[in-house]
Amino acid sequence: MSAIPTQSTNAKPADQESTWRAPTTAGPAVLRKILSLDDFEAPARRYIPRPIFGYVISGADTNASIRANRAAFDDVAFLPQVLAGTAQRTQKTTLFGRSYDSPFGFSPMGGTSLAAYQGDLVLARAAAQANIPMILSGAALTTLESVRAVGPTAWFQAYLPGDDAAIEKLLERVSRAGYDTLVVTVDVPVASNLEFGIRSGFRKPFQPSLRLAWDGITRPRWLFGMFFRTLLLHGMPHVENMTSPRSPMISLGGARERGQLDRLSWPHLQLVRRLWKGTLVVKGVLNKADARRMRDCGVDGIIVSNHGGRQLDGSISPLRVLPGIVAEAGDMTVMLDSTVRRGTDVLKALGLGAKFVFMGRPILYAAAVAGQPGVDHAVKLMRDEIHRDMALLGINTLAEMTRERLVDARRFDGAFL
Repeated sequence: MSAIPTQSTNAKPADQESTWRAPTTAGPAVLRKILSLDDFEAPARRYIPRPIFGYVISGADTNASIRANRAAFDDVAFLPQVLAGTAQRTQKTTLFGRSYDSPFGFSPMGGTSLAAYQGDLVLARAAAQANIPMILSGAALTTLESVRAVGPTAWFQAYLPGDDAAIEKLLERVSRAGYDTLVVTVDVPVASNLEFGIRSGFRKPFQPSLRLAWDGITRPRWLFGMFFRTLLLHGMPHVENMTSPRSPMISLGGARERGQLDRLSWPHLQLVRRLWKGTLVVKGVLNKADARRMRDCGVDGIIVSNHGGRQLDGSISPLRVLPGIVAEAGDMTVMLDSTVRRGTDVLKALGLGAKFVFMGRPILYAAAVAGQPGVDHAVKLMRDEIHRDMALLGINTLAEMTRERLVDARRFDGAFL
């Protein structure tokens, strides 16, 4: 193992919502032992080849931000109320005018279709079925058009270069595909140092080698069920949705072109706002001064995020800066991601001002381990946790999850956060 931590008044009666029960034994047998999102990691590690798993689990440099993200959640404690009458619990929420069945969705992940067969489509279908959003990564190996065709709740996330013509061309394509929500990620001006992934053998693109062949041979379920199946039915996977030229994931050539991401600046965001007629979200915000400028640019929402600890090592946990950013957001919708693992994490984020929360790595693991049944199981686990935790907190709606229900776990005077 690595040093990375394992990471409304019209409410329906609780028995019609999502009452907790033991996880289903239907579907693949492996799911019978998975009782939380963390439980997906071990079987995923056995199934996914080392270079790919190393890339997914890796944080930047020393993994300090991953550890800090979890510590931030542990530093927040609940102050429950009893005798509240919680038989009418509902976790439905409204985001950008649309009703969703839960307050969480799937973060953008570029490696999904390397870990799971047609992984991006699996996540899109599962999210649509669960009526929650899935954000397709700009670095995905599946075309944005095909994902939107099967996933009406999908959003598109873009890595934009500092080039007006390239931005305009990509936005036209995204609009033609029918997306109504665009997410611009702004915390990746350069590739980060995913040291654990590099030590595991991950490269972009992969170059044929004896080590790569051995990693596949020793994982025959992945080799035949994912890789050879993909090659036979769909050809060599390519990065499909960047502004730079389409590039294969396995090649004799060197590193693929990333475009001019380090040239992206405020005038480009203003250009995007003028061109994009739908909902505009910016992901990767940790500084409240940036949030204030985005509000002034007309951005509709922001995702407070340190990229799951994968960019600047030592960057602050999103949960710690969330209240300050909410205070500067004005009418913008504030959301959060990075190392969310439990229903209690979701409720803590909501209590500190987030309207919605996104999850990444465990959802990819679920897709790799058991395809859509695995993702469905992950969604059910989270829904059941939130439903149960709402009863234990003494709330019927997510609007009741306010800051007054949270205290600083490091203090003993009952001080609110």
